[in-house]
Amino acid sequence: MLSGRIPKFLEDLNLTSLGLALNEFEGAVPTGGIFKNASATSLIGNKHLCGGLAEFRLPKCNTEEPRRVGTMNSARIIIISSVSGLLGLLLILVLLYILWCKRQRKAAASEFSRDGLWKVSYQSLLKATNGFSSINLIGSGSFGLVFRGVFDWNQTIVAVKVLNLKRYRAAKSFISECEALRNIRHRNLVKVITACSGTDYQGNDFKALIYEFMVNGSLDGWLHPIVKTIKTKEEAPRQLTLLQRLNISIDVASALDYLHNQCDVPIVHCDLKPSNVLLDDEMTAHVGDFGLVRFLPEATRESIADPSSSIGVKGSLGYIAPEYGAGADVSTHGDVYSFGILILEMFTGKRPTDKMFTDGLNLHSFANAALPEQISQVVDPFLLQEYRGVESNWNNVRSGRHRNKFQKIQECLVSIIRQGVVCSTEYPGDRMNIADVATALRVIQKELLQAVNQ
Repeated sequence: MLSGRIPKFLEDLNLTSLGLALNEFEGAVPTGGIFKNASATSLIGNKHLCGGLAEFRLPKCNTEEPRRVGTMNSARIIIISSVSGLLGLLLILVLLYILWCKRQRKAAASEFSRDGLWKVSYQSLLKATNGFSSINLIGSGSFGLVFRGVFDWNQTIVAVKVLNLKRYRAAKSFISECEALRNIRHRNLVKVITACSGTDYQGNDFKALIYEFMVNGSLDGWLHPIVKTIKTKEEAPRQLTLLQRLNISIDVASALDYLHNQCDVPIVHCDLKPSNVLLDDEMTAHVGDFGLVRFLPEATRESIADPSSSIGVKGSLGYIAPEYGAGADVSTHGDVYSFGILILEMFTGKRPTDKMFTDGLNLHSFANAALPEQISQVVDPFLLQEYRGVESNWNNVRSGRHRNKFQKIQECLVSIIRQGVVCSTEYPGDRMNIADVATALRVIQKELLQAVNQ
């Protein structure tokens, strides 16, 4: 009643005969030792044996099954190895792609410079502005041109200010602006994104500042729009409402208050004008262009400089404080003067360099002479039309309720113009502190909102 496979060790025994008949052995019969002699080996009665000598007359062993299993295992191993190899190769390609992308970004931007600004290459700016194309030209300043650009690696739209280094003090302007912008942060100041200082393809020095792009352009473009003709129709110029102009005035005053009174070292902008006030998509104003900025010691925050000093400052004609023309040192009072002229320009619609200002007449005296009764004679006509409809003057409003409403609006206009006049007085000591101006404008804003909503 033995079962299982015939033990292999029986081949090694020195046997003269072996009787395994009438058992339950199975599998292949060994072929060595005693199993070479069919007459000396008895296997009768083992129904599940196979192979061995032909004399045993046993069926052949079925070897196809194991071979098939072996073949299937080999095929499986090949498939698994191939898939694993492909996955490994794919992973390597992905890693190489990530490294390539990082290298592309590094090609567009180098490490932080000593002045703390993130610099980009001349090549990346050339590509972003389509070769500094005139189509992308959006403005010009005292020391260079401003282009619209798009960085293809992150689709960021920027404003690229390229300095004309042939202009006197342009290189110093670049350094001053970098120094100012790396230390100041305020919601009403233009945000600098990157800076570039290197050489162009001809080996010439190249310097540029890259700012956050302002969708609605400069305040100057809104105050003095150019009428565009499309085919045969004229495109209506853009206009700012009274409330929008007041909000922009408050934004600019807040920026100056930050520069004058909230920085560790007082900062004087020195070139405040409508073209340096930019508007974002929500019409929030941001003061930009710090090429003429000056840093003042704490002691000079409110000081009046010696008029005999030979140190002056270059700014923009019409906005420069009178004392600068006499050689006075830079002070925060100069910015307040420029801000006063800015307010008067915003609400009268007239530039300080208008041809009408001759023979001693200027924007300050023009507005001051109209206070308070003749205010409607100097205010931008669009602002009058905005609130009195088709009527031609303030006195033709029919209902008493509307008359009271428009009187309040007129009073707000008088208060705004008065702020501009006080800020732009000739003697610096008579001008208001910009913090007090900002507070006064917010009070007027509250009164105007109440009048409009009544």
